[in-house]
Amino acid sequence: MYACDFHYYFNPCLAVAAILLGPDDRALFIRRAHEPAKGKLAIPGGFVDIGETAETAMRREIKEEVNLEVGPLEFLISATNQYDYRGVVYPVLDLAFVCRAVSLEPIAALDGVESYCWLRPSEVDFDEIAFPSIRAALTAYNAR
Repeated sequence: MYACDFHYYFNPCLAVAAILLGPDDRALFIRRAHEPAKGKLAIPGGFVDIGETAETAMRREIKEEVNLEVGPLEFLISATNQYDYRGVVYPVLDLAFVCRAVSLEPIAALDGVESYCWLRPSEVDFDEIAFPSIRAALTAYNAR
């Protein structure tokens, strides 16, 4: 079921996601604490709030989820996605960025994050990834 059954007439929700690089060019992956895709791997990110730019939303989401500040954001790719929430499927456009943390000292698993780990993007099992748009971002990053 799609939102209001008129999903073709609505614009997609806008979301952001970050391939946040750390030690040895490994990327920060989070394990989702809630549905949809509870227990699956994702990268820091979330929905853009009204009045926010994508860059502001990206920095806010990283801070809310893993308590990190990041340096410059480099746009990587946009990818479509669907977000199934309480039986309603929302069309989403995800904007993926690449960035680095200013410091890794304050890292913590916070809002919606069960745990985190550092993995090489080229070695991640795509069956463990929560959303197709994240797989698209990782594929684009690995092709660089």
